[in-house]
Amino acid sequence: MLNNHGFDLWSDRYDASVRHADESSQYPFAGYARLMNSIYGAIMNRPSSRVLDIGFGTAVLTSRLYDAGHAITGLDFSLEMIKIAHSKMPDANLLQWDFTLGVPPALRNQTFDFIISTYALHHLSDDAKVDFIAELLGLLAPQGAILIGDVCFQTRSALLSCKAACGNTWDTDEIYFVFSELQERLSPFCRMAFHEFSFCSGVIEIRKS
Repeated sequence: MLNNHGFDLWSDRYDASVRHADESSQYPFAGYARLMNSIYGAIMNRPSSRVLDIGFGTAVLTSRLYDAGHAITGLDFSLEMIKIAHSKMPDANLLQWDFTLGVPPALRNQTFDFIISTYALHHLSDDAKVDFIAELLGLLAPQGAILIGDVCFQTRSALLSCKAACGNTWDTDEIYFVFSELQERLSPFCRMAFHEFSFCSGVIEIRKS
C-alpha cells in the first residue's frame, strides 16, 4: 500500500500513467475515462451541487466540476496533491486528512448532494469500507448519491478470475470492492447499484433508502 509520501512522489506523473493504462486496457485503470465521465455526467445533471471528493488526487474530475460551478469540498492525505488541486480550484475547501480515520470533525455537520471517491477507498479493509460508507450516508442530502469509482467486481469469483489473469501485476496490497458482498452488508440501510465499465472497474451508486 502506498503511503502519503508515495503519492507525493507520484503526483507529477499520476495523470500520464493512468492514461496509458486506460488507453491500453490494462489493469487497474481499464475503463478509467468512461468511469470518470459517468460520474461527471451524473453530477452535471444537478447544477450547483455540493460535492465532497474523498481522495481527490490531482483533481482530474473535481476541477472540471469546479469550473462548471459546483461547490467542491475535498479530502486527501497528500500535501502535494492538495497543492496541485488548489492551483486548479483556488476557492475549493480542501482538507488534508487520512480517511482511514473516518469523517473529519469539520465535516460532520455538513451535507452534500454528491459524495464521490475514485480509486482511493481500496486502501480500506472490507470492514472499514462498510463503516466509512455508513458514516458518509450521514452526510448525504435527502436526494443525494454516493458514487464510488474504483477497481471493482460484481462477485468474488470475478475478482479471482481477474487476479489469476493479471498474474504478477496484481497489487496484493489493495483490497478491491466486491459489490455483491458490500450490498449484502449495507442493503438494510440504503439502495445500491453497480455500473460496470471494464473487466476491472465500475461505479458503485449508493442512495438513502
